[in-house]
Amino acid sequence: MTLQSPALPLPQFDWQWKPFEALDAREVYAMLKLRSDAFVVEQHCVYGDIDGLDLDAWHLFAWGERNGVRELAGYLRVLLPDADDADVRIGRVVTSQNHRGIKLGNALLERAIAQIARQWPHVRMRLHAQAHLQKFYGAFGFAPVGEIHEEDGIPHVWMRSA
Repeated sequence: MTLQSPALPLPQFDWQWKPFEALDAREVYAMLKLRSDAFVVEQHCVYGDIDGLDLDAWHLFAWGERNGVRELAGYLRVLLPDADDADVRIGRVVTSQNHRGIKLGNALLERAIAQIARQWPHVRMRLHAQAHLQKFYGAFGFAPVGEIHEEDGIPHVWMRSA
């Protein structure tokens, strides 16, 4: 499903919101490559990114173009409420090196929050943020709900929507 863009000046991106079963092999490859490039290689963090949670998640893609080639510019996933957790959880928020500094992260969050509100109204949202990004997520209505702790060698904090 292609999303309608809220009033943000990012017309060069093709936004797609899909459940895992609607993804094709190239989309899965691009998603995993972008996450690996940013979280494993750039951040020097060896961790189990392929955690089984993608299968039941919804995925937001921001496809861009560079030198005439379509590429994944930004991505995040959304985990649905389940028997163990009543919140919708936003995770794996990432932008490619080629598309940083243009507020694409803001656009990802705005679109995800709007889509979550449409699909799961009245359900609170939570995310596990790198601690240095608290102000960024705070601008979208998230507040810390726990102490800063280390995960995979990086300080993190749980944050929840109001």
